[in-house]
Amino acid sequence: MLTNILIIVGCVAAAIAFLFVVTRSSAGTSRKESNDFTGAVVAVIGTTYAVILAFTLSGVWNMFQQAQVNEEQEANALVNVYRIASQLQDANAAKIRGLCTQYADNAVDVEWSTMENQQMSHEGSAIINQLWSLAGESAHARPDAIAAYQLMEELRGLTQYRRIRAMQARESLPGILWTVLLAGGIITVAASCFFGVPNFSFHLLQVVVLTFLISLVLVAIADIDRPYQGMVKVQPEGFRFAARTLHGEAGP
Repeated sequence: MLTNILIIVGCVAAAIAFLFVVTRSSAGTSRKESNDFTGAVVAVIGTTYAVILAFTLSGVWNMFQQAQVNEEQEANALVNVYRIASQLQDANAAKIRGLCTQYADNAVDVEWSTMENQQMSHEGSAIINQLWSLAGESAHARPDAIAAYQLMEELRGLTQYRRIRAMQARESLPGILWTVLLAGGIITVAASCFFGVPNFSFHLLQVVVLTFLISLVLVAIADIDRPYQGMVKVQPEGFRFAARTLHGEAGP
């Protein structure tokens, strides 16, 4: 939060400094004569940049929501594996249920912290491998053929959702797009400083508001762009609920 505030304050301060430089270097009356041309240019630049900002913010927000949905689906698949394992009639059933509980606890207590560094825990990967091994053994038990097939399907979904989560933890906007966003913001604010406005205080207020809005949106994009890092991130609510469910079913 403090970093975001400092970034916004720094952007506003830089815009004010640039406005003072423009005001000192050229008279307001001379700039006023070219307001029609400046206004047309600023309108094109502003409209183009507004579209870019809107699409980028919408895109990162959609990816953030997809990360939330994927987390819930992974937790739901884990609970399904646990409950299907309860229908198996072999020695592996208890081991699978224990691994499911361990997976949920590991996701909440360990893995969400490691994803801050764009990494997945080795324990989670090891549990997935053990689940596949046990499910493969159970698939050969003829009395439990249907349950074993369902178990394999849910385990396939669990593995898929985990891989998607690992990919989402590493993803971010490419550098070229950040270059476009930053350059567009600088050009838009700078262009607004070249208007010839008789009332300097009113011009200053306009530049400050514009800079504040643009920097605020850029900071929001930066936070939402990383669904498992930063101030705004996906919380393991699905796994917390799954852990409570599994511990409740495992209890007396």
